[in-house]
Amino acid sequence: MARHDGRAADQLRAIEVTRGFTGSAPGSIYIRAGQTTVLCTASIEEGVPPWKDDPENPSGWVTAEYSMLPGSTTPRKRRERQKVDGRSSEIQRLVGRSLRAAVDFVALGPRTITVDCDVLEADGGTRTLSITGGFIALVDAVASVPDLSGRLGEVFVDSVAAISVGVVDGEPVLDLDYPEDSTAEVDLNVVMTGSGEFVEVQGTAESRAFARDALDRQLDLATSGIVQLTEIQKDVLGDRWPLDA
Repeated sequence: MARHDGRAADQLRAIEVTRGFTGSAPGSIYIRAGQTTVLCTASIEEGVPPWKDDPENPSGWVTAEYSMLPGSTTPRKRRERQKVDGRSSEIQRLVGRSLRAAVDFVALGPRTITVDCDVLEADGGTRTLSITGGFIALVDAVASVPDLSGRLGEVFVDSVAAISVGVVDGEPVLDLDYPEDSTAEVDLNVVMTGSGEFVEVQGTAESRAFARDALDRQLDLATSGIVQLTEIQKDVLGDRWPLDA
């Protein structure tokens, strides 16, 4: 199948990652996939939410927020001033759940890390790119804590990344951009750990129901994509990669 941008069915968009993009947050990642760009920052505060506070068994917490900046789409997206819209609320819960799957909260200690994912430009895959970049920002944030910097392998039980797959013109393809996503017959978002376990699979038949073998082919594509993304995360973090090969 010939895709509109010339990629093979199993090919990711070109990915660019810049660490330390801003200086105010201990974890700050600019990540770009094709034309989709997201700024992921991770901030740390001592203490945890009241419902999580247990002095006898202290542990930490990871949460996330997600937003699309007004100029990230055409036409302009209204700024969310008072209330987060339903889509953003659903996505930030997904990002938080995904990142928490990689963390040992007891090893983290009674701290809260908030990962903010702000979409600068949207061309498909904003939620999956937020998870992939958010993990890198999370590692940098944890590494900035003096008593955790030498224990990253205890805090992180695995890595996590996410990718979209779908069926376009009858064929499964990896990493959909907006033209593909907007016309896909099936659309899946897949979150996986670096060790190959599933964290979450969100899938929808946009036009008609699809068979089990089509699902299996898409999950195989997603798995290959996660392997590639995990290698990118590993290369970007270098000495800070918290896990064994």
